[in-house]
Amino acid sequence: MSTIRVAHCDADYDVLVENIAEAVPKLAGIANGRRLALVSDTRVFELYGRAFASVALDEPVLVPAGEAAKDWSVLAEITDRLAALDVKRGTPIIALGGGSVGDVAGLAASIFKRGCPIIHVPTTLLAQVDSAIGGKTAIDAAGQKNLVGSFHHPLLVIADPALLDTLDERQMRSGYAEVVKYGLIDDRGLFEWCEANGGAVIAGAGTARRAAIEHCIRAKARFVSADPEDTLGTRALLNLGHTFGHAIEALAGQNLLHGEAVAIGMVLAFEFSAELGLCPADDTERVKTHLRSAGLPVRIADVGLIGPAIFAAMRADKKWTAAGPTLILAKGIGQVFVARDVDASRLAAFLA
Repeated sequence: MSTIRVAHCDADYDVLVENIAEAVPKLAGIANGRRLALVSDTRVFELYGRAFASVALDEPVLVPAGEAAKDWSVLAEITDRLAALDVKRGTPIIALGGGSVGDVAGLAASIFKRGCPIIHVPTTLLAQVDSAIGGKTAIDAAGQKNLVGSFHHPLLVIADPALLDTLDERQMRSGYAEVVKYGLIDDRGLFEWCEANGGAVIAGAGTARRAAIEHCIRAKARFVSADPEDTLGTRALLNLGHTFGHAIEALAGQNLLHGEAVAIGMVLAFEFSAELGLCPADDTERVKTHLRSAGLPVRIADVGLIGPAIFAAMRADKKWTAAGPTLILAKGIGQVFVARDVDASRLAAFLA
């Protein structure tokens, strides 16, 4: 078992990298005699819901799988079910599932009876290395990704690498894009490790997957602790590839996974940086080559989209101001930075 502490002025909690069977008894202490509501989707609950029988209410709160969970109607349904289950104010809620379950359950917990603690049990690689840590919650609205949300830091996160054994390879590849992201931000050594071990992470061979999970959790904890509410610019670096990626997701809909869109977005960020003379072309090609070798899409054309449509979708992003978009650009592998008020005409020409 590994315990990784996330500590800052707004929250102080542990991320436990351990087997669920060992972690559930700790939830009994947190529950303090109460039965806890559990939010999940049908498939995940069928796989792992029984592990929480000793601490959870008999009736789970089930939501749609994937991005379909992040909707106003689902948020309302969760709060209605919590009320019907007579969940008391301040009682922790368990979110068992991938990033979408964590996002909508976390938002529901943040507003139900003016706030209940949330315990995340992420069941995808993407959620274990990224979305379950840091307190960001959200739903999609008005055709935009994560338009409505709040910061609601968890009480506890339990990341069990064994839960990933039931994921299909495409989901693993999607989550792997977020692992690579940490290397591209400020850890060139991690990127080089990924070049040598990426296949083992995806396949779950040896100790590589657990090593990647723990490394990325520590990295995410570092960024979150330095900038818990994403206001200082430090945590914004975690958005590498996401401004492009969210626009790609909005256009592709359910046909594309989040990590697939982020992979394309990271390549676009490096290519645009190279075009601006900021980043060596060799680094850009190296990023593209590695993501492609991991089975991820790396070009807009790979997912049947065109640049002008992506530019139009990007204009709706919440980080686009009157002066232009804010992007995370690169000076090289492991050297990204926040670029504010980017010249929109240069960006439009690049995407075209």
